[in-house]
Amino acid sequence: MKLALAFVAIWLVTGAGAVAGSIAGAAAGKSGLFAGALAGGVLAAAGSAWFTVRVGWLGRSIKRNTVLGAIAGFAVAAPIAATNLHTPVIPVLATGLAGLGAVVGGAIGRQ
Repeated sequence: MKLALAFVAIWLVTGAGAVAGSIAGAAAGKSGLFAGALAGGVLAAAGSAWFTVRVGWLGRSIKRNTVLGAIAGFAVAAPIAATNLHTPVIPVLATGLAGLGAVVGGAIGRQ
């Protein structure tokens, strides 16, 4: 159950961070919008992964791998989301890769 909570929390917070970053960056034009979304998503992925470890949803011994996995997952999700902005479903689902990356990173860290 804790693993599912961590996955969903990282997914939602990363998506919200990307949206907030794109809103903040929109003042700088189209390239600022994408740069803001990338920065916001990376910060949110790292922060939410750290938080899930902090509250005990994921083990403390795998914190580094969890954070790096979330960032890697978002790095894969960002171009998928950016090329599919014509539909709201794919960008939302793509940010789930941050949660998946965190869970996989944590699993690798346990080995």
